[in-house]
Amino acid sequence: MTDIPKELIEVRSFGKEKIEIIFVKCKPINESRGTYPPLEPGVTFVDGIRYERDVAVPMRDGTTIYTDIYRPDDANRLPAIVAWSPYGKRAGYAGGMPIPGVPRASPMTKFEGPDPAYWCKHGYAVINPDARGSGNSEGDITVFSTQEGRDSHDLIEWVAARDWCNGRVGMSGNSWLAISQWFAAAEKPPHLVAIAPWEGFDDYYRESICIGGIPEVGFAGMVSLMICGPGRAEDVVAMIRKYPLMNGYWEDKIARVENIKIPAYVVASWNPIHTHGTFDGYRRMSSRYKWLRIHNTQEWPDYYSPENVEDLRRFFDRYLKGIKNGWEKTPRVRLSVLDPGGIDQVSRPESEWPLGRTQFEKLYLDAATGTLSPNPVTKDSLIRYKADDGKGQAAFTFRFNKDTELTGYMKLRLWVEADGADDMDLFVYVSKLDEQGNHLPALVLGFPSPGARGLLRVSHRELDKARSTPSEPFLTHRREQLLKPKEIVPVEIGIWPVGMLWHKGQQLRVVVQGYASWWMEDQLFPGGPVFRYEVRNRGYHIIHTGGKFDSHLLVPAIRG
Repeated sequence: MTDIPKELIEVRSFGKEKIEIIFVKCKPINESRGTYPPLEPGVTFVDGIRYERDVAVPMRDGTTIYTDIYRPDDANRLPAIVAWSPYGKRAGYAGGMPIPGVPRASPMTKFEGPDPAYWCKHGYAVINPDARGSGNSEGDITVFSTQEGRDSHDLIEWVAARDWCNGRVGMSGNSWLAISQWFAAAEKPPHLVAIAPWEGFDDYYRESICIGGIPEVGFAGMVSLMICGPGRAEDVVAMIRKYPLMNGYWEDKIARVENIKIPAYVVASWNPIHTHGTFDGYRRMSSRYKWLRIHNTQEWPDYYSPENVEDLRRFFDRYLKGIKNGWEKTPRVRLSVLDPGGIDQVSRPESEWPLGRTQFEKLYLDAATGTLSPNPVTKDSLIRYKADDGKGQAAFTFRFNKDTELTGYMKLRLWVEADGADDMDLFVYVSKLDEQGNHLPALVLGFPSPGARGLLRVSHRELDKARSTPSEPFLTHRREQLLKPKEIVPVEIGIWPVGMLWHKGQQLRVVVQGYASWWMEDQLFPGGPVFRYEVRNRGYHIIHTGGKFDSHLLVPAIRG
């Protein structure tokens, strides 16, 4: 770290902690291939839409950000929808970025944001800002933080004060545009009336850059480095290497969703990128008026499908326009249950999440047979695999004797030992096999998913007992507990939520390995895998089962 220029290091306060922040210099906008065009303030009219470009908006600290505004020409008393992100306010279809599986939208559409052509036609304004530090907006780029929440607050209140606005503002969009909604709504801007976060986490450390304590530096680095702007951007890869344990900096990247009391339409899926954080945000927010829809595809085609756009408009019509359209009768939870090899259940009405009729059952690992059993295994045994060759793994299977739905949170309890190292990075996948043992994967944009996943760096195994439950371990990430030679320790590995049906004769498989499995990177991101984990594995991993080693998988069976 000593070779970092002084201008890229700044000490900031987080509560009582003073933390050294590392930045990178952003690429200039003239290297963005049109994603971030030069400032060009002005007004044009397209098909009855008034398009205001590069409108300057002051933040509370004097920083200026720039936004585009789309609204129906000559219309007043309009509600507004904010799509907050640093990706470029004209970086969607106009910027030439392809979105697999998405129906055609207008060139006004911001990447992963609402289409102004649709929303303006139905009496809404769409606000597409460039977040602080991106494009021509002043300041430094922060990655998922309370600073983004404060900036969003200021923009929302500025929009609500426009003479054309009815004083009601909502937020919409997926991924970064969803994550920013958790931070914005937690700041409680008075004129933010409703949000619609479409697949976005609420805890950057635990749900993205350091899941289970294992640093992920590929996707995190790619996202932060592709944003262009006049200043600096937080170097989150350098930060996770410098500060691998929880501190005030990472806590600032946990949205205070308990503060959110406004109506929310939350959308999740079983696609293992935003899954856990979306469910967590929904569960922790305080609003009495919140709805959850869990779909069976992927965020991009789901967000832009015409029927879902219409569904979202019903929500916004109710809360941004005050139209009594019966939205409140919408089931609080609409659930999709995957059935690879069969037909998925879609939009099944439920009254809560997690499902109240869940019955947790234990399936015990048997290293001697490579199976799972509903009964405790009496004889102890072990299995070992090479930890660092990208091939070694331990697999365990269970055959169902009747149709069984597992929907909710799984947990894997293991007794583990490292041979040749003082730490272990474990990657766990739970998937479905047919009667003959062939993988039946769920498909994401047409590519096979490796299954529901759980990650753990064993030195990060310490649990927060106050926040952990039998099915959901919550890691403190406050200290490392390295392994001693021949030391065998129990670990609790939370597995991200799943909703899947197994038919009689089909099998569940649990795989434990020392490397990540991905599925669609080569097709979507030329140049190789995007997600890169910095692992500590070497030597052999040993898993102990049976007898006093009660290694088991806890599964959420839905009965009745």
